[in-house]
Amino acid sequence: MIDFEVPETLKALADEVRGFVVEQVVPYERDPRLTVHGPDDDLRTELVELARKAGLLTIQAPTRYGGRGLTHLEQAAVYEAAGWSTLGPVAMNCAAPDEGNMFLLARIADDAQAAEYLVPVIEGRQRSVFAMTEPDGAGSDPGQLRTEAIFDGSDYTINGLKWLITGADGGKTWIVMARVTPDEFGPGGPTLFLTHGDTAGIEIERVMNSMDRNYVQGHGVVRFRDLRLPASAVLGEVGQAFRYAQLRLAPARLTHCMRWLGAAERAQSIALDHARRRTAFGKPLTEHEGVSFMLADNEIALHHCRLSIMHTAWVLDSGAKGRHESSIAKAFVAEELFKVADRCVQILGGIGVTDETVVEMIFRDMRGFRLYDGPTEVHKYAIARELVRRVSGG
Repeated sequence: MIDFEVPETLKALADEVRGFVVEQVVPYERDPRLTVHGPDDDLRTELVELARKAGLLTIQAPTRYGGRGLTHLEQAAVYEAAGWSTLGPVAMNCAAPDEGNMFLLARIADDAQAAEYLVPVIEGRQRSVFAMTEPDGAGSDPGQLRTEAIFDGSDYTINGLKWLITGADGGKTWIVMARVTPDEFGPGGPTLFLTHGDTAGIEIERVMNSMDRNYVQGHGVVRFRDLRLPASAVLGEVGQAFRYAQLRLAPARLTHCMRWLGAAERAQSIALDHARRRTAFGKPLTEHEGVSFMLADNEIALHHCRLSIMHTAWVLDSGAKGRHESSIAKAFVAEELFKVADRCVQILGGIGVTDETVVEMIFRDMRGFRLYDGPTEVHKYAIARELVRRVSGG
């Protein structure tokens, strides 16, 4: 049976989240601590405390860590509501990269690692970092990973250069991907390591200037220079980083879709309100076919994006890996929501490219969404490969 009915309890929770964001978070959108590199840590801390007081902090976390253990379908409703402001997920501690990192750590970290690295993030006391992307190597193709880890029988020494590392400046819990060199001590391969951000050997060279500003402390360039970590720092098993990354990425790319759906809804509501009040050539903009068709196209896109998200969430909740479905959702939703934001700018006219409304910020941030967790083209390539595999009987 296919049932599209949303339980009343989930509706109530989504309404509670939306009310919290509108009433308590939206006023911070003009706070000077929302810098060109995104919210600074001081602003984040203040927002987190608001969510804590409201009982809405990290509610997606497993119940064993004090969360509500939300399913993917439940997250879809909650994150959409939180995404009404780009600061909403920051306040509720369900923004990237923390949300995806918590998901991964909750599944593969051992008890000691979870206590040291995961719990402080769940509690909102510190931020986390996922250090994979490299300027001349790993990115959409992690197989080009160049950062190297050499094991001497007791410790690993890591050297390499990373960039576009979200939240690196000030992040405390670090997940680092490096390629272990095989030797007499055992096999090698791409491996994840856990460490603290203030460990000697981690150098934040700079924070990059980017068109988006919705991630705390922006995106950094990081050099690992003789970063020395004990064998206990290995997250999971040596050589299994790609498998773990996929475990993280399928749900994480979907939660991006959930949050940005909320932001696109916000842009649509602002554009609709403007079109109702603004007149041109003797009548409101809504009575002009060109504008009304854009509003209709937006509504169609928002509806189908929501359905795509819900279906993929249902697949993940069924226990399937959902890689194919999440690629479809990410490729479709990213492109369609960017079109929604673009049409909203067009409807607003001149003020659409100013900060008179948040639509221009949503538009700029939404452009990056087409690249986060895999560009649209990479997902389309993966989708096509899966189609060929099925036809070939592979």
